[in-house]
Amino acid sequence: MESGKIDDSVICDLRKRLLTELETLLPPPIVLPERRLEHLAETAITAQIDSCLYHNSLDDVSLYEDHCCGRDQIPTETVQILTGHRNEVWFVQFSNNGKYLASSSSDCTAIIWKVLEDGKLILKHTLGSHQNPVSFVAWSPDDTKLLTCGNMEVLKLWDVETGSCKHTFGDQGFTVSSCAWFPDSKQLVCGSSDPEKGIFMWDCDGKEIKSWKGTRMPKVLDLAVTPDGENLISVLSEKEILILNMGTNAERVILEKHPITSLTVSRDSKFFLVNLNSQEIHLWDVAGKLEKPFKYTGHKQNKYVIRSCFGGLYGSFIASGSENSQIYIWNRRNSTPIEVLRGHSMTVNCVSWNPKRHQMLASASDDHTIRIWGPSKSSKI
Repeated sequence: MESGKIDDSVICDLRKRLLTELETLLPPPIVLPERRLEHLAETAITAQIDSCLYHNSLDDVSLYEDHCCGRDQIPTETVQILTGHRNEVWFVQFSNNGKYLASSSSDCTAIIWKVLEDGKLILKHTLGSHQNPVSFVAWSPDDTKLLTCGNMEVLKLWDVETGSCKHTFGDQGFTVSSCAWFPDSKQLVCGSSDPEKGIFMWDCDGKEIKSWKGTRMPKVLDLAVTPDGENLISVLSEKEILILNMGTNAERVILEKHPITSLTVSRDSKFFLVNLNSQEIHLWDVAGKLEKPFKYTGHKQNKYVIRSCFGGLYGSFIASGSENSQIYIWNRRNSTPIEVLRGHSMTVNCVSWNPKRHQMLASASDDHTIRIWGPSKSSKI
């Protein structure tokens, strides 16, 4: 540094120190806190997104104009009807990578469908060794394996690529109600509606790792593992929800006033939905911060098992089947539906939102079909 001159970096540092000292001495109306304008801009953008019922896009939101997405951002029209099953379709679930859809039916089969690049689905494998209706399926987190639950029957493990059965869990009297995977895709858990069987945790070769059964464990109607693997959530004896922390063994119980028919967990492991036969869907948080659930109404459910799901960008929507042959879609922040989809002719038992294609929804119905829903014809899936 030449004599008599001060380096620019030194001046910059001195200026920053002076501003910092002034901010501590002068009140906010006189001196703006650091990055205040940036914070205000971010807050304004967030407020616009939160007020948009149909927001389902990664496109940038501008402050130069009011933001408002149209209904073409979410699936509202049937783009394909799948007719591979010969009887009522009870369950559908997209794979975690969004490349496959699995369905199960009272025709005693499950089907793996492949999602093509153009958004069309084709049949990949028919899984047909169950002797009873197939009530439930579950994808492994790495999407290489699929579990299928036979109604009052065994649990089967399938290789997705070949369509071959790799293992059969339990026996003909096992009465599996539901199943779920742990994040490593090597361990699984299943629940039984038989109180003497309870909940079993296995590896993929059928070796028992752990079990929960006995007088403390009534019949298990549904269960799920949070994607982070930290919590096992079970629906017990119709109205009781048990949240078990797998690391600490700490338990939390939520009691509902009406029978629960199904359970689903958000992909961020923070929330879960339960469908009730009182024609309500309740959203609870896993951590237990909510004293009361957020409730969604409008669909019809009195006597059948109806399943709902999270969907869309960041899981900001909820969809559910209904006994009146329609599909209902809610924005998570609103208790009344923003869309009602018509097309099925009988009860819609289950819906699944593609986790990678945020404008693709599948629905399973007693009318023997699966419908694939996409945005209005002016948009692409």
